[in-house]
Amino acid sequence: MGTRMFVAVYPPDDVREELAEFLSVRPGLTWAGPEQMHLTLAFFGSVPDRSLEPLEENLDDAVRSVESFPCGLHGAGAFPHPDSAAVLWLGVEDGAEDLTRLARKARGAGNRAGVVPDGKAFHPHLTLAHPGRTNATRWVRVLETFSSRIWTVDEVHLVESTLQGHGHRPRHRTVKTVPLTP
Repeated sequence: MGTRMFVAVYPPDDVREELAEFLSVRPGLTWAGPEQMHLTLAFFGSVPDRSLEPLEENLDDAVRSVESFPCGLHGAGAFPHPDSAAVLWLGVEDGAEDLTRLARKARGAGNRAGVVPDGKAFHPHLTLAHPGRTNATRWVRVLETFSSRIWTVDEVHLVESTLQGHGHRPRHRTVKTVPLTP
């Protein structure tokens, strides 16, 4: 069995803190904490030890030449649908096309390392809560009122994700940070 990993972009601390403050006055769901807030580009359910170094090298090769770009959070939704929401998310206002390009590169890096990424179609978003297949239409409307400042995406992270047991958030640890081209 391998290590659970993903490639992500983390919004700056001030954006995550502002979002956490926005969510803190909205009880009723268990919201992601600032340390959990990220935009997943590629998810790898099980990375064998032998594939970790090739994955790191391929990721570096794939994204280092990508130019940094502006990004902002705005808009909201639910997967699979607000009427039966398993995931509540915040969308991306600026930078969606650039994030999609980065996601393709990150997934390609995984494939070249022999690590199969999650096959779901990429949709740039930041997961905020797992409401448990309830009607989340009201929550989507509330989340749609949030807009972050625009920031510059200038790096991506390869992150190890360790599950902590039922009811606990996974623990995330950055294994490698790859800078983008300024």
